Amino acid sequence: MDDDEPRSAVDERSSAGDEGPAADDEGPAADDERRVAADRAALGRTWIDDRPWRFLTDLTSIGDRMGGSEGERRAADLVASAFEDAGVENVRHWRFEMNEWVRGRTKLELRAPRRRQFEAIALPYCPAGEAAGELADAGYGTPAEIDATDVAGKVVVASTTTPAGSRFIHRMEKFGHAIESGAEAFVFVNHVPGQLPPTGSLRFDEEAEAIAVGVSKETGSWLSEYADRGGEVRLSVEAETRPGESQNVVGRLGPDTDEELLLLAHYDAHDIAEGALDNGCGIATVVTAARILAEADLDLGVRVAGVGCEEIGLMGAEHLAETLELDRVKAVVNVDGAGRFRDLVAMTHASEATRGAATRVSERTRQPIKLREEPHPFSDQWPFVKRGVPALQLHSDSGERGRGWGHTHADTRDKVDDRNVREHAMLTALLVAELARSEVPRLDRDELAAAFREAEFEAGMRAAGLWPEAWE
Repeated sequence: MDDDEPRSAVDERSSAGDEGPAADDEGPAADDERRVAADRAALGRTWIDDRPWRFLTDLTSIGDRMGGSEGERRAADLVASAFEDAGVENVRHWRFEMNEWVRGRTKLELRAPRRRQFEAIALPYCPAGEAAGELADAGYGTPAEIDATDVAGKVVVASTTTPAGSRFIHRMEKFGHAIESGAEAFVFVNHVPGQLPPTGSLRFDEEAEAIAVGVSKETGSWLSEYADRGGEVRLSVEAETRPGESQNVVGRLGPDTDEELLLLAHYDAHDIAEGALDNGCGIATVVTAARILAEADLDLGVRVAGVGCEEIGLMGAEHLAETLELDRVKAVVNVDGAGRFRDLVAMTHASEATRGAATRVSERTRQPIKLREEPHPFSDQWPFVKRGVPALQLHSDSGERGRGWGHTHADTRDKVDDRNVREHAMLTALLVAELARSEVPRLDRDELAAAFREAEFEAGMRAAGLWPEAWE
């Protein structure tokens, strides 16, 4: 298509200097112009729309949205209403069984060289019980550091971040490697100051084999010092893992076509905060993008989903991948992290086609979209990617290493600038439209496994029980 021709289904070019269609125009060319004008109008209204902020306000005011909780169910109802208001059709709750983890009290007591108590929070799927032992400081908690540290029978202390220039090492890998090496328990230390103990799941939908807690950077500094002095601690955790139920909220936009795109974001959050950044911004971005797409003349159907239980094991996305006819799913756009900070990041997960779509939208709109090609298994695209479905994960960075306020008490609405939500929603709609008209080949299993190995994820995925048997 020539750049001067009108585009159907959300035109991403600037309208400056364009003339609208004449009132008495007739025929296909006039229809195309009208479609372009309608698409631009939907994009333009988004600049001043206050509904994203109102939705985010209602979502964060719920409080605890932990997977399987009453708060998550209330959030699902809110998402369903927002989808319907945005023009999404046939909105339904798809329920599924899961293992609900319920938090009780956590105690961290220094027993030697003196007695002292520190604030700590249990990490999801931590079992109830007690653990005690000498402290062992494993630094960043990389496998090499744990291997170089005598951790047998000890309580390992490790940071939430990783060394500059190294690969990302997830908490599940750090925890798994420490316990496999004989550690008695695990203490996860936030690298962000502010007395903010971090949370984050230890396993996917199952109880972990050992106790693990999160502590603040300030507490971690003390524990590292006491480790050098032969310090000993005692951990006590009250928690319960029990059968529960969660739900995905699913609807459709556009025509009923043989092929469809899937646009999704998780709406659950950890129980210790409002979950405004993670992932209130993401689900608000999807609701806003859906409103734009509902006014577009789409040539391909789009399934829109708010998924539950991402934070404790991607269970909602896994259930969705098992339920949908994946042969019909052309590609997945997972909005996890978009809307938080200024510039959009597109994680292409080893797909040249999704990378090309993001590049074209960035060039046409003259909006920066940073590309990351390496895959990872720690967000809702993973249940689809491992089955060969191409994906984009839309994210945004603060410019600092690590989660920042995420997974802490400080993940609250006041951290959000909803201009980012609205702008990223427009870009999300444009990316969906671009993927709809692009050739998007399936991912090759062997090439995908090689990409994960090249990104040095195999060892960590095996430690966390995530390496697919089909890749053996």
